[in-house]
Amino acid sequence: MPPAVLPDVHTNQPHRIALTAFALGGVTGLFLGLIRTVQLKAFSFYMASLALFHFLEYYTTAKYNPKQVSEDSFLLNNGIEYLLCHSIAILECFLEYVFLPRWKTDYKSTSHLVVISLGYFFMIMGQMARTLAMCTAGGSFSHTVKTNRGEDHILIKQGIYKWIRHPSYFGFFWWAIGTQMILLNPISLVLFATVLWKFFRQRIKFEESYLLQFFGREYYEYRESVPALIPFIE
Repeated sequence: MPPAVLPDVHTNQPHRIALTAFALGGVTGLFLGLIRTVQLKAFSFYMASLALFHFLEYYTTAKYNPKQVSEDSFLLNNGIEYLLCHSIAILECFLEYVFLPRWKTDYKSTSHLVVISLGYFFMIMGQMARTLAMCTAGGSFSHTVKTNRGEDHILIKQGIYKWIRHPSYFGFFWWAIGTQMILLNPISLVLFATVLWKFFRQRIKFEESYLLQFFGREYYEYRESVPALIPFIE
């Protein structure tokens, strides 16, 4: 039986990991507990889901791809654009609540119910798809684009990859869109959709140029037969 692969404690310091996980767990618990007592219930769910998303990024990487795990696997340092988008979303949510309270709290409106329900569906579907993609890919999954093929890097075509070409990107995109739908944030919804679409279009194009080098005809045929399921990205 081969020896277990353990994370490098120099890049995966246990005390920092524990503190980060504790903080994310605290945020999740706090906002889940507030759902019953606050008017902006969707905001509490959004914050809890945001903390859970980042916890699962690390946990899933640590469990299924321990060679790649590090403190950065929490994805808390996900770029200034990511931080800015969520900051704008929070600001929009509270400004609209102050100046347009009925817009945020009128849950009897049919149109609002449809948007919010779709938002929750997209969030749950997106989180499940991303986590399942990371579990299925295992050692072949990476938070950064691989420009060199490792010995254990194989083309994953089974499981969720049989139906969606980039399920982790698909999951991230629709999860993020869903967060703004449940918050009834029209401005941030357009902002998230635009920023994420541009990002994933460029990233998929860049990543697939290397996948074609690594796997050749096999990846070309896979790309042609399996969709990305992100609007207007082939």
